[in-house]
Amino acid sequence: MPEVLSFSQAYRRLLAKTAALFLSYLAVAMSLPVTSIYVIDQLHYGNALGGLAVGITFFSTILTRGYAGRLCDQQGGKACMRRGLYLYMLAGAVCLASSWLADQPVLALGVLLSGRLLLGLGESLAIVGMAAWSIGLMGPAHSGKVMSLVGMGMYGAFAAGGPLGLLLFQQAGFRPLMAACALLPLAGLLLIRRFPRIAPHAGQRESFLRILGRIGKPGAAVFLQGVGFAGLGAFFALYFSSRGWAWGSLGLTGFGVGFVLVRVLCGHLPDRIGGAKVALASLAVEAVGQWLIWSAATPAAALLGALLTGVGCSMVFPGMGVEVIKRVPAHLRGTALGGFAAFQDMAYGLTGPVAGLFADSFGYGAVFLTGAVAAMLGMATVALMLAERAPEPARG
Repeated sequence: MPEVLSFSQAYRRLLAKTAALFLSYLAVAMSLPVTSIYVIDQLHYGNALGGLAVGITFFSTILTRGYAGRLCDQQGGKACMRRGLYLYMLAGAVCLASSWLADQPVLALGVLLSGRLLLGLGESLAIVGMAAWSIGLMGPAHSGKVMSLVGMGMYGAFAAGGPLGLLLFQQAGFRPLMAACALLPLAGLLLIRRFPRIAPHAGQRESFLRILGRIGKPGAAVFLQGVGFAGLGAFFALYFSSRGWAWGSLGLTGFGVGFVLVRVLCGHLPDRIGGAKVALASLAVEAVGQWLIWSAATPAAALLGALLTGVGCSMVFPGMGVEVIKRVPAHLRGTALGGFAAFQDMAYGLTGPVAGLFADSFGYGAVFLTGAVAAMLGMATVALMLAERAPEPARG
């Protein structure tokens, strides 16, 4: 007989899962700003390959979101999340092996890219698994709150992990950093080990492409939102370095602080007033933040732009996620969440190498101007969604 929980008990379990995700996701966050630096400065490749090493993780998640969603729908979110955390550990070990081959740059890059691919598969399984498991626990009426907490775990890890990863890299090198990334997910596994699984829903399956068609507009908005964050994660530190500014590592910290603060204060809004309205306002703030980084004359202005980018990005995913949950039945929820997250992954995967080429041709500032334009296009997409659902005026 399934365990019956009060709301407060279920919410405490959700918070514990969020903590598990935070600890495990440090493996992703700590390696993100360091990977491009390692490829460019130690393996002596250009910006495009540095961006590829970051972005290939997100290409991996794009290819595996469908698999992660089907696994959730068929075996439950807990099984999916656990597999993801095991893959985080394996990915860290493979990237660690790359550090022993630094005197053979081609081989070292190949091994590093293999580890980053495994990290992307792990991310796909861990994030979709936690979201589906937690929505099953809390109920679809609280899906916005669930997605807000999933994001708090992820981006809280970015806020702490970005500077921590850079500090460890600068003080000890790439090898100890990757060893830490291989061990951290074990803490997440220990936190969730005793929580029971939730039985999957029965129902007729649909093709992944058909489900993507149902969620296309919310997915497009999340894709356009993701351009700004991906550019900031991959190139903010290099942007500061190119201008002779210190404290570039605080870009991800500012982003994460803004992101988490808004999630804490406004995580209930998508469930209460509607996800599309929240996403529209959020994208406007992101556009301002990206424009401020591009036009900054001082490090303080650029860091303020990173903070505003985090504030703006914060509620787009849960806002559009609420819209996605409304469009699919319960037995397709995991697959829909997997497809929805793939749109954001696509933004992350494409932005790295494309922004690297932009940076080579026009300087690092062009990366953030592109992010501002993408956010404004996202606003147009959400405005179209709101216009489609608006009632027609009465005819006299």
